[in-house]
Amino acid sequence: MTDPREGSFRIGTRASLLAMWQANHVADLLRPYAGSRPMELVKIETQGDVVQDRPLSAMGGFGVFTHALQDALLRDRIDLAVHSLKDLPTIPVPGLKLACVLAREVTGDALISEKHARFDDLPQGAVLGTSSLRRRAMILNRRPDLTLIDLRGNVDTRLRKLRDRDLDGIILAQAGLKRLGLADRITEVLDPSWMLPAVGQGAIGIEIRDTDSRTAELVANVNDAPTWRAITAERTMLAALGGGCLVPIGVTTRIERGEMTLSAAVLSGDGTQRIFAENRGIAEEFESIGLRLAEMLVELGAGDILRYGIRPPA
Repeated sequence: MTDPREGSFRIGTRASLLAMWQANHVADLLRPYAGSRPMELVKIETQGDVVQDRPLSAMGGFGVFTHALQDALLRDRIDLAVHSLKDLPTIPVPGLKLACVLAREVTGDALISEKHARFDDLPQGAVLGTSSLRRRAMILNRRPDLTLIDLRGNVDTRLRKLRDRDLDGIILAQAGLKRLGLADRITEVLDPSWMLPAVGQGAIGIEIRDTDSRTAELVANVNDAPTWRAITAERTMLAALGGGCLVPIGVTTRIERGEMTLSAAVLSGDGTQRIFAENRGIAEEFESIGLRLAEMLVELGAGDILRYGIRPPA
């Protein structure tokens, strides 16, 4: 039998254009450290790719883009899985671990419109497309007069639907557009003071089997320490708030001169309630910063939103 250590490093990825860009980027970064072992991309279809006619929230809302990749890891079909970290639940999977994160891209959410120059220029009742509960809640919190429709599909599909459905605009992640060379399609990057990014947005994570020391050693070469601290703080906060709960939660992270500032908002699904808090501390204490921020949000009343989803009963 051939020694698996002499075969290729099998990189699991979704088949979308953006996912393939991310997987190829990981392969390019790892190749100088892999010796004679080649990189092999293994395309894996996820539930989120197969089911396109239902909102993500109706499918459980989390793990729909990652479970199939994690199953492939556990079954030894691949050696590492490449994830958009905003899609990776904080609930741990026995036998697997997040081993590496690449240097983070931009984290903003972008308005794309062929009719209006800015979000604030949207007329009353304008129709926007988005598949994200977080974006929906934050938009309604700021502009309850807008009409929001669920818009599923890959980046290219949603860009096509913008015109085909004559929408006033769509909201997409700035990082994905930049990675695909589509930054020129951005009308406006939305202000993160009200449109807070998703936990892990703009970051690419590599998940492996927790017993695979050889792959762990390989991916450690491309781990970005500042991004690791930031996303760990964010994911610690999210996990403390309930992990994969179907509640809109956004976060921004800044690290300057050794200090981390973590800001987060928890909203009701209809956007009528918004709880905001901010925590600062020494950047090396990133997990404690995230945990304390979760406690602050709960103390301010986020517990009721987390418990009831939209608002507590009267």
